[in-house]
Amino acid sequence: MGLRIHFTYEDLARVVLAEEPDPLWEGLLSLHLLQNRDGPLVFGHWRRATRGSFDPALSRLRHLAPPRGYSADFLTPTSASAGFEAGVDALLSTPRARLRTDLTELSLARPLPSWARPLADGDTQALRGLGGLVRRHHERFVAPFWTHVRTRFDEARSVAARAMLRSGFAGLAAGLHPSVRWSAPVLYIAGAHLRGDLHLQGRGLRIIPSFFCWPGPIVLKDGSLPPVLVHPVTHDPRWLAPPRTAGAGTHQALAALLGRSRAAVLEEVVEGRTTSEMALRLGISPATVSHHVSVLRESGLLTSRRIGGAVLHTVTGLGTDLLGSGPTRGVRPRPKAVVRVDR
Repeated sequence: MGLRIHFTYEDLARVVLAEEPDPLWEGLLSLHLLQNRDGPLVFGHWRRATRGSFDPALSRLRHLAPPRGYSADFLTPTSASAGFEAGVDALLSTPRARLRTDLTELSLARPLPSWARPLADGDTQALRGLGGLVRRHHERFVAPFWTHVRTRFDEARSVAARAMLRSGFAGLAAGLHPSVRWSAPVLYIAGAHLRGDLHLQGRGLRIIPSFFCWPGPIVLKDGSLPPVLVHPVTHDPRWLAPPRTAGAGTHQALAALLGRSRAAVLEEVVEGRTTSEMALRLGISPATVSHHVSVLRESGLLTSRRIGGAVLHTVTGLGTDLLGSGPTRGVRPRPKAVVRVDR
């Protein structure tokens, strides 16, 4: 099982990284996670935090985006790349042929309720009702957590852009997800939910890091639509966990981090650095840098990802908070920026 994406030379020249998180993709994928128990360590607190936001009317969306199998392609229009409102406007303008095609595909797996008929006919009132449900879902389950979505998106995009600059598309592909493998001119994506071949035919590929994508990459089922590859970002499992009371162990851990060299390493990874780059910039040995990185990583202050023959280190949200709290004098605080054939 798996998907094969076939590239031409023209496609490789037209690979682009999304500049902003896609709010409608985040809405769709968060809807999946609300219907299953996947990723309990990462999304458990989020599910509990939003439990009181349940709205019976939103259950209609679950018919269009079940937790397993196909979800309607029209729920993630390309225009959402320009923002949530642009995405909703595009959804309300979905052609009748697209509505009928996607709803027919959904009906092959399970019967659809009666309200799906006017939607398939392109009824204006039915489309407005759908837009209202998408908006309410976004406001309750996605928008309150957009800072986290944006932070992880920015980090993933930075890593991907750096990989492409260093090693071209092969380097970018290697860092997307463990299920992704590049063997020119084909990108292989393993997964029980993916199958078949997607021929890009000169259209290129838009790559979108996604906060709520889990557990692996996803693409649109209809190969005639503009090709996109949505992949999971790297998560800090404590992103929504209740803050812990500082105890003796916490103070000891922080004390171990306040040395000048280790603070300098943490400052450097704000911009994203490899081990060798930090050793050169700080004037210390790569072995010493590796030791400091190991301590910082185990403390949850940075993450590391291999790009070709190098390892790129980036600061986590917890590391950002530490830098901004002022205990490490001289360290610059980082502004808080914060792959679907069959879904």
